[in-house]
Amino acid sequence: MEQTYYEPDWEFHFRSVDYKPGSIAVDLGLAKIAPVADLPNLLEVSVKIVDPRPDGLSSLQETIVLQSLEDDLEEALRTSCKATYAGRLTSNGHRKVYFYVGEANGYADHIQHVMKNYSGHNYSFKMVKDADWSRYFNFLYPEPDQLQSIQNRKVLEEMEENGDDLSKERPVDHWIYFKTEADRTAFLESIAKENYDVVTCDYLASSEDFPHRLHISRTDKVDQLNIDKVVLRLRRLALKHNGDYDGWETSIEV
Repeated sequence: MEQTYYEPDWEFHFRSVDYKPGSIAVDLGLAKIAPVADLPNLLEVSVKIVDPRPDGLSSLQETIVLQSLEDDLEEALRTSCKATYAGRLTSNGHRKVYFYVGEANGYADHIQHVMKNYSGHNYSFKMVKDADWSRYFNFLYPEPDQLQSIQNRKVLEEMEENGDDLSKERPVDHWIYFKTEADRTAFLESIAKENYDVVTCDYLASSEDFPHRLHISRTDKVDQLNIDKVVLRLRRLALKHNGDYDGWETSIEV
């Protein structure tokens, strides 16, 4: 099998699974190369948590054990079966770990060998066809708003690394692109009372799909809670008016 290289990008998010809280860790980097034709099968290893919290998630103590278990599974299946670790779900007293693999190639023996070192954990595994990686894209991958929040957090973490004091308000710039001038006008009308300044409102002949650009700015707080509130509202309004929210920028304040 030809090896496909990419940059792993692990992130966490939460979602309800069968009306119960679920914690998901997923390698977002895989989205840039998926689906991988040589890995058309999804291998799920389900491990029963010994002493789950009342909400069905794992305690801190068991999380350490489960992380070691996952690392051992990943090492064994990657080296022996060329499996790709895509993500995991913790919910309802179980930790489910997901790998994409080629055809059946002895993976069962490798799982059993690893689990001998974790005899206190009941487990099961199964492999299903998933050539289009639907489980990855439709379940493990974050919803659009969740992905935007993750991207916001990454920006804030980078700002803090550069010495930013996130408690300080400052002007925040946003860019939104629209298919038609009428869509852009309708969007502007929807935020008319929200104190945004219009920095640029122009037409990009080089853009076929979203040529009508809008650059707006407003002074806001930039902690995670507030920037999510602002950005997610603008993103949803953009979608409502057939637009594409393209991101935000701000200055570093120390």
